[in-house]
Amino acid sequence: MLKGSMVAIVTPFRDGKVDEAAYKKLIDFQIENGTQVIVPCGTTGESATLSVAEHHHVIELAVQLVAGRVPVMAGTGSNNTAEAVELTKAAKAAGASVSLQIVPYYNKPTQDGVYRHFMSIADAADFPLVLYNIQGRTGINVLPETIAKLSQACPLLVGVKEASGNLEQISRLHFLLDEKVSILSGDDALTLPIMAVGGKGVISVIANIAPKQTSTFVELCHAGKFSEALPLHEKMLPMIKALFLESNPTPVKAAMEILGLCSSEVRLPLVAVSESTREKIKSALSVFGLIA
Repeated sequence: MLKGSMVAIVTPFRDGKVDEAAYKKLIDFQIENGTQVIVPCGTTGESATLSVAEHHHVIELAVQLVAGRVPVMAGTGSNNTAEAVELTKAAKAAGASVSLQIVPYYNKPTQDGVYRHFMSIADAADFPLVLYNIQGRTGINVLPETIAKLSQACPLLVGVKEASGNLEQISRLHFLLDEKVSILSGDDALTLPIMAVGGKGVISVIANIAPKQTSTFVELCHAGKFSEALPLHEKMLPMIKALFLESNPTPVKAAMEILGLCSSEVRLPLVAVSESTREKIKSALSVFGLIA
């Protein structure tokens, strides 16, 4: 069962190209500090602006650099089912452990369309998948009943990354899935309450800059020690808020540059954070204790 602190790792760029040396340092930094799954080519990894060839390369590179130390959950979703199949087959061939599949965006399929989309990927690729439900980016919400139906028909569904923000829905989902599928927080600010209603971990943005703190926090939640986790949750909230002042991942990349982890370079249509946002990020990093 998938569980623990999982990083939605950034894709570092330098002069318009993937910075492979920086990527190695980031992956080592994560694993050395307790991150349990590396998740390349998600939203935070700027998958939307990677070419198909780059997408394949970044996943292959992640698998190579991780070198079996932890699982790799490759972002291979698309609103084009055939493309999602192609990306998933490539990730499987590269040696990834599981795929992260965003709900189809922009074209707004029905619940039946969503169900058929994921069944088609599973049937064609024969590879474990985590469904990523985030209505704010896709335009649709996948109902718990749809996910439960998918779970019953598809043993390859091993997780759901939940970023609906609806704890009632997540509670309902946990009841319907009955521990058969790992529910993972897709929102750092809601990891504690999601784990309190049955979640098993988080696919995290803040872990890019604070992997040890995130791992410790998730371990406490997983052990049911919520009274001990609560102060960490409250300490993390201002930093989490700062990382979403502008479009993800531009703030977290700015924070990583301040910390000397990698360049803040992003690709259009994303642009670097404003100077005022950068100062707020610096302040949050100081309060959080990552810089003086």
